[in-house]
Amino acid sequence: MRSKILILLLLALTVVSCRFRQDEYVDFADISAAKGLKFKVISQHETDLSGGVPYNCFLPDGTPLVEYNETFDASEPSGQAANGPRKTSSVTGTAIAQELIKYGNQNRVYEIVGTYPSLDVNWMPTTLSGKVILPKGRKAKRLILVSHYTVGSNREAPSNCFSLEGLLVKMGYGLIIPDYEGYGLTADHVHPYLVKDITAYQVLDMYFAVKEWLKAVDLEPEHEDIYLMGYSQGGAITMAVQYLAETMYDNPEDSLYIPIHRVFAGGGPYDVKATYERFVTTDTASYPVAVPLVVQGMILGNNLNVKMTDLMQPWLYNKMDEWVNSKRFTTGQMNKLIGTKVTHELLTKEAMDQKSANVAELYKAMTDNSIISMDWTPQASVYMMHSIDDETVPFTNAANAKSKWKDANITYNFGHYGGHVITCVRFIFTVQTLLQQEEQEVKQYE
Repeated sequence: MRSKILILLLLALTVVSCRFRQDEYVDFADISAAKGLKFKVISQHETDLSGGVPYNCFLPDGTPLVEYNETFDASEPSGQAANGPRKTSSVTGTAIAQELIKYGNQNRVYEIVGTYPSLDVNWMPTTLSGKVILPKGRKAKRLILVSHYTVGSNREAPSNCFSLEGLLVKMGYGLIIPDYEGYGLTADHVHPYLVKDITAYQVLDMYFAVKEWLKAVDLEPEHEDIYLMGYSQGGAITMAVQYLAETMYDNPEDSLYIPIHRVFAGGGPYDVKATYERFVTTDTASYPVAVPLVVQGMILGNNLNVKMTDLMQPWLYNKMDEWVNSKRFTTGQMNKLIGTKVTHELLTKEAMDQKSANVAELYKAMTDNSIISMDWTPQASVYMMHSIDDETVPFTNAANAKSKWKDANITYNFGHYGGHVITCVRFIFTVQTLLQQEEQEVKQYE
């Protein structure tokens, strides 16, 4: 009986094709070009979510969501750590995705891909890309600025796929999702992995460009204050975006003021150094591609006087361009290509020596790019979720964040929620639940 139910749930998530009539929507490209705005529309289409999740919707390991059916805990998604870790009834990932699809009546959405001016990792002018997803037939309630999780292949970049967070548009919210440098339009660039300052600036540059564009096309949201949201790499970048917003764009009298309504951060590497140290001290990298990604990101993104060959085993370094920088493979595929989870098989003896000069320089860069190292306490309300069982981003990141920000307005939800990938689905389900609860509370006071 149980297997039949699972089959029915999987069938319910049948791939959706993008069905639209060309004459149904506004010619955003013409409007954008006529106004000379920073956000330039390069493609647009309408997507119908009434029948299920689009096939080009990927999880953090590159698996299409419609193919994922691992079990995980689904009840009580918004519980707090104060109530203790919990394990609850199990359902499939596809079942939770179906619940995401069910809620909200905004079945048709616009997916709008565009470009905007920003700065690259060397702080030089460049043009980046990203996607805006809007409800059809109405203005969005609020904007959600999404910093996406780690991707490997360029087909997983927001401009080339339907981001899992896009399901929140069914509730009437609008999403802005930058590709990051190294994906989308700049897929030929090396992605500066976990280099927080420049990535956060790039994310905010898209927000400013899209905000101006939405006003020009008469699609500005009902409310000006925004949500910030991100999981995994996106969780850390989301907190870095909040930091910039609250320290550089915090003047209500300034045209660049960013009013934050609430922040959702899940499974983030808030302490990059602690994450790397875990790889070394345990001699285990459950998510092996993270090791070369972090080393390359810190060296190239921070102009370190360290050679990658000093830290990476030759066989791995020689495959970096083919496996990682080509953007051909998902992270799941790269993990299989790497073929080992033993850290000393990925890193040189010097890299495993925490007292070596090169590692000391690497550690400094990691500390500089760890959001918890900043002399700052989040001001806007934050909801932070992390699975104690996370094999990809060690739970120590969340524990260290809680210790650092013990006096902040943060709701922590730590529990035994399964691995990193399945917790991503739960995180988005939880955000949806919290948004729903917030809407119900507002209605009670109207």
